[in-house]
Amino acid sequence: MVDLRMNRRSLAEVLELPPDRALIVMLEGPKDALGLLVIAPEVLAGILEMQMVGRISANPPLTRRPTRTDAAMVSGLIDRALDGLESEVLQSSDLIWTSGFRYASFLEDARPLALLLEDITYQVLQAEVILAEPAKSGVFLLALPAQGKGRVPKAIETAPSRAAEMVFEAALGEQVMEASADLVAVLARTKLPLEMVLNLKPGDPLPLGSAALDRIDIETLTGTRLVGGKLGQNRGMRAVRLAESAKPAAHVTQFAAPVSLVTTLSTQIKMAG
Repeated sequence: MVDLRMNRRSLAEVLELPPDRALIVMLEGPKDALGLLVIAPEVLAGILEMQMVGRISANPPLTRRPTRTDAAMVSGLIDRALDGLESEVLQSSDLIWTSGFRYASFLEDARPLALLLEDITYQVLQAEVILAEPAKSGVFLLALPAQGKGRVPKAIETAPSRAAEMVFEAALGEQVMEASADLVAVLARTKLPLEMVLNLKPGDPLPLGSAALDRIDIETLTGTRLVGGKLGQNRGMRAVRLAESAKPAAHVTQFAAPVSLVTTLSTQIKMAG
């Protein structure tokens, strides 16, 4: 994160903040309060890539509007980040305006915001986020009613005014880094007539062609090859021992996250009519 700011803005000013093709999410809070969360297309693309393939590519995001599916994929991360923000300011006056907000709905564009949001003053957290530098960067924006309607802290301690900004950054970063990635170990691929596939039954043999137990590819769910390996065992279970260092394809950027050296073996069968 290269820049993080917190300030108060009117509704008219908040409506000018969302960038083009950003993901726009409505947040619901205590006493029917509504807030706004905006994720720039570059940051959204990085989060989705990390969730789907475990890596963030250097390619620019596709020129498209976010979809309801995109919103559903990041809704859990949004709620966990908001929960993390709230838990870190339990003893601060910032708890009044940060507490109780969770994901409510997705908006296809910013036009309904003027009707949905109250014409009041908003506390705005605006961050310039970098994911897997320099792969993806963009704006992450959180706007909540400044006249807080949430919980009042039991004991308000003297704290820096930027406390909420700092914990928001930490909570968001932690959730992105904990995103899981599924890998597939491919022993062989074979093409079969559709008629044969429809008539397959338990016990039928399948030709694997040039398959070899010492030549297994580890791939992402989209088919991108990451590393080679060979079949082995780990504590009595089938496993794949990596035979080389992971080298992502040219369009994929290495992401700083640990990768297990042992993964479950599965075989992909590609059907062709």
